[in-house]
Amino acid sequence: MNIVLIGYRGTGKSAVGRLLAARLGRELVSTDAEIVKRAQRAIPEIVAQQGWDYFRDLESDICQELSSRDHLVIDTGGGAILRPQNIEALKKNGTAFWLTASVETIVKRIGSDNQRPSLTGTKSFVDEIQDVLQERMPKYQAAADHVIETDNRSINQLVETMLTLV
Repeated sequence: MNIVLIGYRGTGKSAVGRLLAARLGRELVSTDAEIVKRAQRAIPEIVAQQGWDYFRDLESDICQELSSRDHLVIDTGGGAILRPQNIEALKKNGTAFWLTASVETIVKRIGSDNQRPSLTGTKSFVDEIQDVLQERMPKYQAAADHVIETDNRSINQLVETMLTLV
């Protein structure tokens, strides 16, 4: 059985995933890192050159491939839940943990990260986070087996909480 981490950018999926995988002696697989490896380009370049649909197609292929593997901790990109087939594939052999954080926490965590292209291209950073979160929230909720709030909690606290649920 895999552990699948879902949630918006900056909610702690990568940091939690690293420690959780280490504690469980499992391989950590980041869908975004797999996309970068496959495309041989950074995510902003992929999106600028070939668009979000191409990026999402790569993401779907990787989710499908990961569904046949076992004992992984899978750190998904924030938009993996946008395509129902991704969640369906990942949950065939996985339990989904939705990591949440407030808009303020997300802004603090990812404000200086230039490896995350704009999702809307037209809004301010904070407005984009608020709008995209609002749009995605029902999808995260529908996909989640467990919800973990990450605001004001250390990575160790989050992993300890998750270990009681695995």
